[in-house]
Amino acid sequence: MKISRREDGSVTVIEPKGKITIGEGDLLLREEITKLLAENKKSLVLDLAGVSYMDSAGVGELVSVFTSVKNRGGELKLACLTKKIKDLLSITQLMTIFDTYEETNEAVAAFKK
Repeated sequence: MKISRREDGSVTVIEPKGKITIGEGDLLLREEITKLLAENKKSLVLDLAGVSYMDSAGVGELVSVFTSVKNRGGELKLACLTKKIKDLLSITQLMTIFDTYEETNEAVAAFKK
């Protein structure tokens, strides 16, 4: 998996590409979020459009990074969820935990309200 990031005003958009699975991507995502929090970046959007597959370890990592961001006084929003990821979060009843948006720009705009 590869992760890129970009700034949109005071919001950091994280764009993982590839799989978020045990041993592949889950640790990279955690490391990226930890780096951003260390840089005092606390308004984060995770754009999941480029994530081709996520297993239970990936879902666990989403919950873990969400909790880390919240505990540091930040906010994490999810954008561009694929149908598979939406289904996975619905089945696990995690859709109610995360702020989700159809488009990245909608998630970024939500920080400005």
